[in-house]
Amino acid sequence: MAFDQNRTALVLGAGGFIGSHLVKRLKREGFWVRGVDLKFPEFAPTEADDFVVGDLREQQLVRSVIDRRFDEVYQLAADMGGAGYIFTGEHDADVMHNSATINLNVLDAAHKRNIRSVFYSSSACMYPAYNQEDPDNPNCAESSAYPAAPDSEYGWEKLFSERVYLAYNRNFGMQNRVARFHNIYGPEGTWQGGKEKAPAAICRKIARARSGEAIEIWGDGLQTRSFLFIDECVEGVLRLTRSDFEGPVNVGSDEMVTINQLVDLVADIAGKTIERDHIPGPTGVRGRNSDNRLIRERLGWRPSQPLRSGLERTYDWIERQVHRNAA
Repeated sequence: MAFDQNRTALVLGAGGFIGSHLVKRLKREGFWVRGVDLKFPEFAPTEADDFVVGDLREQQLVRSVIDRRFDEVYQLAADMGGAGYIFTGEHDADVMHNSATINLNVLDAAHKRNIRSVFYSSSACMYPAYNQEDPDNPNCAESSAYPAAPDSEYGWEKLFSERVYLAYNRNFGMQNRVARFHNIYGPEGTWQGGKEKAPAAICRKIARARSGEAIEIWGDGLQTRSFLFIDECVEGVLRLTRSDFEGPVNVGSDEMVTINQLVDLVADIAGKTIERDHIPGPTGVRGRNSDNRLIRERLGWRPSQPLRSGLERTYDWIERQVHRNAA
């Protein structure tokens, strides 16, 4: 088939939230982009030059889309979601089987095509639960990963796949890159249905609530997290991919807040007075925050956008979705 001679990129998981934003960024940089996913992006047309709807668990499909050498390959595809999906235990077998199969297929096909480097999106969920029991002082330095004790099977699969990518580096001379994402959020992300993460869920609940009403919050709301806006996530991904550092490295914000503070911040953006109704529900670890010392040292950069600025853009987008669905 006819093929553009410019730089080429392959984005696996291009129908998802992070993948669709990454495609947009690569297109702005002049890449010819092939995207692959089970579905097209939900909230905006894909900007990929070639988009293949297919199941990356199928080895033949993976071999058919990795049919040449690409300048850059990004592996973002995974079976994942927010706390309501990951921590109930109901999806553990699917999460581990689906994601591990995808990664094994991708690495095998890339290696056999002599593709030298694949970017892999791991997760902060692979960090030991025992280092995240104090909500005010979580330890998520990259060096703290072992002895391993993730808080979910999702985290165990991420840890396993990290090790496979780095094993290919050692055994086959590849230069794969591994990033550990910390709670990525922003417009055009899942905002309802059970797989949404905390910022989107809270934005949705507040957008639907009247001032003075209460919204439901899982747990006591004192658990801490940091949240990284999508544009900074994509910037971190590109910087790592194009560096001489394999990682693993945190890609996240170090602006830690409690879930209660997150609710108050979104309520202020919405201009509403919102009460909190604390109910039982999956909450994950008590504290998690991105330790950005290593990314600053190795890449000369770290995410720095204030949480409020990203939430303003995210709330505006979700509020419009809520109103559109209600119409």
